[in-house]
Amino acid sequence: MKSQYQVQQTPLLKMQGIAKRFGSFYALQDVNLDIYAGEIHALMGENGAGKSTLMKILAGAYTLTSGEIFIDGQAVNINSPKQAISVGITLIYQEIHLSPNLTVAENIFLGREIKTIFGLDRKQMEQQAQLALDRLGAQFVASQKVSSLTIAEQQQVEIARALHRNSRVLVMDEPTAALSSRETEKLFALIKKLRDEGLAIVYISHRMAEIYELADRVSVLRDGKYVGSLIRQDINASTLVQMMVGRPLTDLFNKEKVPVGEEVLRIENLSDDNKVHNASLYVKAGEIVGLSGLVGAGRSELAHLLFGVTQKTAGKMYLNGAEISFSSPRDAIVHKVGLLPENRKEEGLFLDLNILKNITMATLEQDATMLVIDQAKGKKETEQAINNLKIRVPNANVNVSGLSGGNQQKVLLSRWLAIHPKLLILDEPTRGVDVGAKSEIYKMMTEMAKQGVAILMISSELPEIVGMSDRVYVMREGYVVGEIKNQQISQENIMTLACGANE
Repeated sequence: MKSQYQVQQTPLLKMQGIAKRFGSFYALQDVNLDIYAGEIHALMGENGAGKSTLMKILAGAYTLTSGEIFIDGQAVNINSPKQAISVGITLIYQEIHLSPNLTVAENIFLGREIKTIFGLDRKQMEQQAQLALDRLGAQFVASQKVSSLTIAEQQQVEIARALHRNSRVLVMDEPTAALSSRETEKLFALIKKLRDEGLAIVYISHRMAEIYELADRVSVLRDGKYVGSLIRQDINASTLVQMMVGRPLTDLFNKEKVPVGEEVLRIENLSDDNKVHNASLYVKAGEIVGLSGLVGAGRSELAHLLFGVTQKTAGKMYLNGAEISFSSPRDAIVHKVGLLPENRKEEGLFLDLNILKNITMATLEQDATMLVIDQAKGKKETEQAINNLKIRVPNANVNVSGLSGGNQQKVLLSRWLAIHPKLLILDEPTRGVDVGAKSEIYKMMTEMAKQGVAILMISSELPEIVGMSDRVYVMREGYVVGEIKNQQISQENIMTLACGANE
């Protein structure tokens, strides 16, 4: 028996041989994707697999490096969001893109307002916008200000805008990220209704339960390449996980076995009443403990709790066996705890300052005598860091804004090594660095472990987690949902917990 996709000879949307290059880095290579009218087509893959890049090309936010896009078998050029809209494609981003100070109708008609010689025809706009809202079963009216709506209702405004534009392909990127379970149920019912009306819906999600609930087909990207597709009756967790993570590990990591000492960090039922719920874990001296999970799982928020950036609302934290609570990052630094943040440029580096000042920033207070900074000591430590981590610069007076991503990351790491840490929290330690710099960072981590430092490493790269971790904790939706040890540490087991496929 033929599937509906074999019966439909021509896909509504066809992306063929799509490639996208940023400098010398290929985010996408030779990706093919067919989308048919009247289907919900899920797009899955690890963080960084290329899903969002592919959809941004489709929506005109990025221009493709090579390849072709077809609508109803006809080649189209999409070089801007306006062109994408003109051929019937709308991308609804995870973050709502509406003007809160305008009404629902004004947002739906934004850029396409109905005008008369006397100005905007608001009555006509509201009437037409209301028709789109009624089609969705919305419980609010077109004359309301967007600022008065819930996130779920604002999402409906975005969908209504797409319908009013006569969109035929609707791309939804992690649409349930900020929704309650009840709001999610309503969204699912709406998505199915639109599918039954003939829209083609591309649905990006990491959540396995959502894929089971919605997807007519699933396509998987890995490392910027198309892996394959499954039709609904063939969708199962083990096959999808294998497709998402099935790449061989290399010898990049060279992880050494290091003797494990006493417990340095322990947290019990730590919460912030927001993104972290009842989190419990421990890290011993000499251990590299991985913390894995998908985007939005709460990993970085947990790191901020541990470093005193945010404050806990429940639970306990112990450092070297003594209960402790950091009121600020300064407090954490005094207790020899360092945090390498996920976003080095916004949360870590002082881009307008030189290397020396960036590295010594955390030790200025302890190196000062009678409020006078020991510049000679700071200079010596900086020179040692440049040599030890092979920071490729002519001297320590170079501003960090001009350094490569790898060298910037090494500068930030050097700051925390200078405090002689007991606990080092590394949030995405190799993000945005080349392979050579990655290898050097991994060697540094091993050396720190040998010196008895306890390391908690957060990473979205599963090979990195598997290759460098002595143990792995997995977070999902704010909870630590499992611990993986020894021979059980694998990409498949991690992704199974992260997606909730085990449930």
